[in-house]
Amino acid sequence: MNIIIVSRRHGKARTLSLGNRLIVLAALCFCTFTIISFVVGYQYAVDKSQISLQNQYINSWLADLSYKDGQLKQLEKESSEQFESLTIRLAKLHAKLIRLDALGEHLAEAANLEQGEFDFSKSPAIGGPAGDFEGIAYQPPKFMEEISRLAQEIEAREQELEFLNMLLGNSAFEIERYISGRPVKWGWISSSFGRRVDPFNGRIAWHEGVDFAGKENSDVIAVAAGVVTWAGPRQGYGNLVEIDHGDRHSTRYAHANKLLVGVGDVIEKGQSIALMGSSGRSTGPHVHYEVLKNGHAVDPAIYIKRKSR
Repeated sequence: MNIIIVSRRHGKARTLSLGNRLIVLAALCFCTFTIISFVVGYQYAVDKSQISLQNQYINSWLADLSYKDGQLKQLEKESSEQFESLTIRLAKLHAKLIRLDALGEHLAEAANLEQGEFDFSKSPAIGGPAGDFEGIAYQPPKFMEEISRLAQEIEAREQELEFLNMLLGNSAFEIERYISGRPVKWGWISSSFGRRVDPFNGRIAWHEGVDFAGKENSDVIAVAAGVVTWAGPRQGYGNLVEIDHGDRHSTRYAHANKLLVGVGDVIEKGQSIALMGSSGRSTGPHVHYEVLKNGHAVDPAIYIKRKSR
């Protein structure tokens, strides 16, 4: 094979003669280079495709982890809120049980019952034959089971108190718990029961008691014997004393400057229970007096005009 090379500068031509071996060697080099280039290019394309696919998987996993992390945080928040709500409910049930126990002890003392007949310092006596689950190892009660148990215990206490109330109704205490008279030693009625003009907004409103105006820090007295079921602040009432007189009757004395009794105290008729003030929603020193029957406010005028037994 001959190759002719022409020079532009000198215009001369030179002839190169290539043997067959040299031609074969050049062809092999060219083919080898082509194959290597193809293999390298193909491998690069494959590697790039695999990297892209791996990146897609990684991004998908990261997105899924982020979503599940958000779900976990939301679940933790909801669980925390539910646990807090249950904790508050359990605390309220415990407080209610303590008040019922105190009330029951004072009622038992007032009725002169034999010791041990109503022991409010102990859980109610229960029993019965063993069931099918005898022999199963004891497991600590769960949170909801504890609340259920406490609610049942409170229900048992309330039943005991109801029975005590029946006993008291047949005793000499019946005379003392007869509601009659005024809740102050001296003073005058400044607002009656029923519809009136609200002193704060000027609108027609319903007044569930009778207001007795008087001198600040003068005595507020109980109109009948009973047991204190509330002694402390209450919205709108200011410092409030509420007394249960049995037979589904109770009285309230609001806006006190100072309370002289506490929850569970047994009160005698005519006893000073608070000092007149202007706490809560009030325009001046007075006592807001309510009479409740079956939990509903009734006109105290009927009881104020009663004569003592």
